Amino acid sequence: MSRLNEENLRIARQIISAYPKKKSALIPLLHLAQEQNGLVTNEAMTHIAELVDVTPAEVLGTCSFYEMFKRHPVGEYQINICHGISCHLLGAEDVLEHAESSLGVKEGEITQDGKFSFEGVECIAACTEAPCLQVNYRYINKVNADEFDQLIDDLRNETKTEIPKHGTLANTRQKIPANKAAGPAQVEESSRPIWLKRNKEE
Repeated sequence: MSRLNEENLRIARQIISAYPKKKSALIPLLHLAQEQNGLVTNEAMTHIAELVDVTPAEVLGTCSFYEMFKRHPVGEYQINICHGISCHLLGAEDVLEHAESSLGVKEGEITQDGKFSFEGVECIAACTEAPCLQVNYRYINKVNADEFDQLIDDLRNETKTEIPKHGTLANTRQKIPANKAAGPAQVEESSRPIWLKRNKEE
């Protein structure tokens, strides 16, 4: 595992240049690191910290806050099976048990071919579509055991092309024309909140 490679370092500098403050590029850079290695490595977090002038601890704080960043290996298709209350009541535990037997691995493990990993997660905000799951953060709703098996077959045969492999989220990058880019706002004394003025006077 590594720091950002030469090509991704070039992309990282391009991403950073789109923001008025370097630190604002943290999340896109974490996506870039995950795309490169399949997970966010400690070395990549240290490299990102150097690029945006923050501490590695600040990068780790951001990385560990968001569930979509993985600091451990996952399959090409990471399956998140919701077991929030709505999904639980409508059969999510059955889907979780079926996933274990169907894939031949336990929750948190990766199949031998490296294609699939899965885990139970808290509510993914699709309660009306329960039981539901996500494959690389793309929603699949009202899933039963048979539909789960069909989904796995489609992914294995690469016929479900609307779901990219894990780590490819960073391929879609924001493009901001130079004349539209935002800069840091200058705050005038007259527009400061009253409580700030009061603190200054004290």
